[in-house]
Amino acid sequence: MYNRAMPVEYETEAPFGVRTALGPYREADYVALPDEPRCELLYGRFVLMTSPVLRHQDVLIRLARFFLDFADAHDGRAIMAPMDVRLADHSVVQPDLLYVSNERKSVLHERVRGAPDLVVEVLSPSTARRDLGEKLRLYGESGIREYWVVDPAAKTFEFLVADNGGFRLALPEAEVYSSPVIAGLELDLDAFWRSVPD
Repeated sequence: MYNRAMPVEYETEAPFGVRTALGPYREADYVALPDEPRCELLYGRFVLMTSPVLRHQDVLIRLARFFLDFADAHDGRAIMAPMDVRLADHSVVQPDLLYVSNERKSVLHERVRGAPDLVVEVLSPSTARRDLGEKLRLYGESGIREYWVVDPAAKTFEFLVADNGGFRLALPEAEVYSSPVIAGLELDLDAFWRSVPD
């Protein structure tokens, strides 16, 4: 359990390499923290979260609308950050957006306890290295079926599909992405980027 007399250390920078040792903190320590500053627990370390920029939020809101419509039509749930997702005792994260199918609704409680079907991270300069490094690894290890990485500056998506504890890249056809694991999930990339203000 977190010792309140012990100072809390927050990381602000993602590591350049792969760390093999877990940090000292666990879920009980995370739950005992105050609401501010906002952070995630990633491989036993508290990671400070910064406020996103306008472009990030424009992209996220449009993706949330897309997933809410899809969830309503397919009896699933789409949830935007901040929402705690407990993937292990050493990792409680807040993906920008997540989707849970009807078949996986057992992970939904006051917080999400287990792997959603799909998570989305919208890259920011302060989060890109972590989203493409430690979080990519964690999401693969945790059984998340699909991971979308969105780069608002480059106007690109990377669609990553679970493959033996990691991910493989799935490519769209003719600017339309069709999920190979979530039936009926299709995104028209041109139409999506046209909907985002410049």
